[in-house]
Amino acid sequence: QVQLVESGGGLVQAGGSLRLSCAASGRTFRNYDMGWFHQAPGKEREFVAAITWSGSSTFYADSVKGRFTISRDNAKNTVILQMNNLKPEDTAVYYCAATRSFITTMPNQYDYWGQGTQVTVSS
Repeated sequence: QVQLVESGGGLVQAGGSLRLSCAASGRTFRNYDMGWFHQAPGKEREFVAAITWSGSSTFYADSVKGRFTISRDNAKNTVILQMNNLKPEDTAVYYCAATRSFITTMPNQYDYWGQGTQVTVSS
């Protein structure tokens, strides 16, 4: 089992940057592909980015390509989402998730979730 804890959210002006961290417990962290999702009020949870267990492949939603970067450090059991050039439409709760299945953009294919961290981007 994996427990996930996100941190790094906050309030930032449009054009600014934030760095989200996801700390994972458990010795099997390196066995999981990892993803970031976000959920705005009244909307469904949406895929943001994902990374394979080795870190060799990454995937991004079209809305964040060129602005966000996902990375991981298996020695530190950590996944990072670097968010640059933030826009008001990025405002949401951001969740880290782990999947034992092949990497996917579908939330229901992820097995473990963190509690989320709020990101608010002002215009």
